[in-house]
Amino acid sequence: MTSFPLEGGCDCRTVRYRMLTAPMFVHCCHCRWCQRESGASFALNALIEADRVALLSGDPEVVDTPSNSGKGQPIARCPKCHIALWSHYAGAGPTITFVRVGTLDQPDHLPPDIHIFTASKQPWFLLPPDTPAVPQYYDRKAYWPAESLARREALMAQIAIKSAEQPAR
Repeated sequence: MTSFPLEGGCDCRTVRYRMLTAPMFVHCCHCRWCQRESGASFALNALIEADRVALLSGDPEVVDTPSNSGKGQPIARCPKCHIALWSHYAGAGPTITFVRVGTLDQPDHLPPDIHIFTASKQPWFLLPPDTPAVPQYYDRKAYWPAESLARREALMAQIAIKSAEQPAR
């Protein structure tokens, strides 16, 4: 059992952050976009509410990058060493943060809960038999714990309220 908070940051230590609680879920994504973006065989992201990630020092630079959805992906990077620390995807916007697990001081505390987009994984990567794996994306209700689903539902309600409050453009 991992105890929280967990801290992390970039290589040069300009940007430091703290994950205040456990994430809702951890994805190990093997899609070609994540492979290209990370320069590795997969990306390991911890999905957590943005307000549960506290910035301790530094001011990340947000870089808008292309995404497979066509909606783009803002990635928070250190302005000095340019390490990607976390990102936000279009679906939940800035409400859910996808923390790059490798930037944690103790990344071994957050192994993947699921391997996704395994249809495009590198052929030499062997999937662990005790972790769920799916060829594309998945049905959250089939894999997420009930507590995580409830946390996400609360976030989606907040997003709906904020959307309703915004004036039409």
